[in-house]
Amino acid sequence: MAFQQRVFSGMQPTGNLHLGNYLGALVNWVRMQNTHECIYCVVDMHAITMWQDPAALKGAIREVTAAYLAAGLDPNKSIVFNQSKVPEHAELGWVVNCVARLGWLNRMTQFKEKAGKDRENASVGLYDYPCLMAADILVYRATHVPVGEDQKQHLELTRDVAQKFNNDFKPQIEAAGFLDGFFPLTEPVIQGPATRVMSLRDGTKKMSKSDASDYARINLTDDADAIAQKVRKAKTDPEPLPSEPKGLDGRPEAENLVGIYAALADQPVAAVLAEFGGGQFSAFKTALADLAVTKLSPLNGEMRRLLGDPGYVDAVLKDGAERARVIASETMNHVKDIVGLLR
Repeated sequence: MAFQQRVFSGMQPTGNLHLGNYLGALVNWVRMQNTHECIYCVVDMHAITMWQDPAALKGAIREVTAAYLAAGLDPNKSIVFNQSKVPEHAELGWVVNCVARLGWLNRMTQFKEKAGKDRENASVGLYDYPCLMAADILVYRATHVPVGEDQKQHLELTRDVAQKFNNDFKPQIEAAGFLDGFFPLTEPVIQGPATRVMSLRDGTKKMSKSDASDYARINLTDDADAIAQKVRKAKTDPEPLPSEPKGLDGRPEAENLVGIYAALADQPVAAVLAEFGGGQFSAFKTALADLAVTKLSPLNGEMRRLLGDPGYVDAVLKDGAERARVIASETMNHVKDIVGLLR
């Protein structure tokens, strides 16, 4: 039995979503909902792997949901919900814990980066994050996950879990009628207009919610004045813009700003350089600021409108969770039968 094509992805409600989230993920999610069955989650259970202020977290869940909707996710086309409303994520997470191997988790580089030198004081949840991420994906038997480069390793662990589960319980899975295995080997989808948007203060670092400087990123909640000011203050180099893409080699800030313009304008980098090549950054930054304001201000306005109607946002999440649970509960019933748990 072939696997039904299904897309799953999500973002944490921690800090402000920014331009990198929009260009690197949301734009692609909106496109995919027109061609695929899509499930998009606010992964609030992942957020609490590090301490969060409870009141602020509730607001952040609604804010990320508002960003999803303002960017163009249609709750009539896609399932939009927050992770904690579907308990099967945690339930399958335990089964994944029992399939995954300690050595696999020990190789995860993101835990080492996030835990830093104080690893002994990191939460078990932060260490085990990849197993819950695997459960998030596998509870919907998702075949494709739009994912950033920094999450690729976690998706590889998801594939390892699926493969081991399929092998460990092959007789039971085949007896249940799943002749191609129960879990698919999920494929990463690394694409979008700008899969890696860098910091406006340092073109060698990824744009991040956690950067100490707010001028390093354009938040989706920024108004027109803030967007324009951040673009004008973005770090550049003293050379003019090149006329062709190879001239951006070794110029990370220039490459980043040109890439942002190309993504917002939905043009190739070569076309942007054909228009602005040979000119100074001052004129290019003015054009980029105008474009960013034009593209992002409507999204910002729609986010504010949605956040002014929390009842609607909560209703979207409730409806999405109910639809997600139909799929997730069916998966868990099969998993329980396969591994020998009573239900």
